[in-house]
Amino acid sequence: MALVAAGVARVVIAQTDPDPRVDGGGIRILQDAGIEVTTGVCTDEAALLQRGFTTRITQNRPMVTLKLASTLDGRIATASGESQWITGPAARAHVHAQRAAHDAVMVGAGTLRADDPQLTVRGMGDVPQPVRVVVSRRLDLPPTARMFHDRAAPVWLCHGAAAPAPLRDQFGDARLIECGQDGRNLDPSAVLHALGDAGLTRVYCEGGGALAASLLAAGLVDEIHLYLAGKIIGAEGTPSIAAMGLSKLAQAPQFALSAHRQIGADALQVWRPTA
Repeated sequence: MALVAAGVARVVIAQTDPDPRVDGGGIRILQDAGIEVTTGVCTDEAALLQRGFTTRITQNRPMVTLKLASTLDGRIATASGESQWITGPAARAHVHAQRAAHDAVMVGAGTLRADDPQLTVRGMGDVPQPVRVVVSRRLDLPPTARMFHDRAAPVWLCHGAAAPAPLRDQFGDARLIECGQDGRNLDPSAVLHALGDAGLTRVYCEGGGALAASLLAAGLVDEIHLYLAGKIIGAEGTPSIAAMGLSKLAQAPQFALSAHRQIGADALQVWRPTA
């Protein structure tokens, strides 16, 4: 923000650029031109707005928002697999707005196979569409899935080295990104680093439970958007998070409630890591 008082130009800067290639360069140019520069104003607010960019620069990965939509007892489907719709239309419209605010929407292979999602922004007019990312170690995905044919937005497939060559050629214009593995599964850090290298700064993860668990266990979730519906399914329902192998509470990822609001008949909670 630039100010002019008593003939002296002043610029107020919330925070300096964390990119070491340019950090402070712009400030020095302004100062050399005789412009007074004040830094450190509204730094917390600026950091919140710039989290995607700063996470990519400082951690070589995009910021990750994990979206969960569940019943009050943390279930996302009944025992028979019925899941549409857990939340109401207002919450679903809010999810589309969040998709539009991110560079990419990411799901696991199980979600693609079970739900055949489009993962596009709908009902918001002509807006830029996020990249659609599917994480699948072996690329054992149905080539008939809608996203491989609608061309509404780019599709990127993150896979392992063992993905059979014939499967790599059946997904049309999808971009294939080979990622390292952590045992039998794809390493979530490797996946995010690959997405960061490709230029993504903000990723909206919409499932499923195994992908969510791997991101949480690796400490790679920067924000959780939890949509809660006033329904109870019971223990036979499908949990929103898959098994994480924890034996002690001290091992559990910890988050602090940042915001809470009602959206239609549902509630939205925003959680951020405590550390």
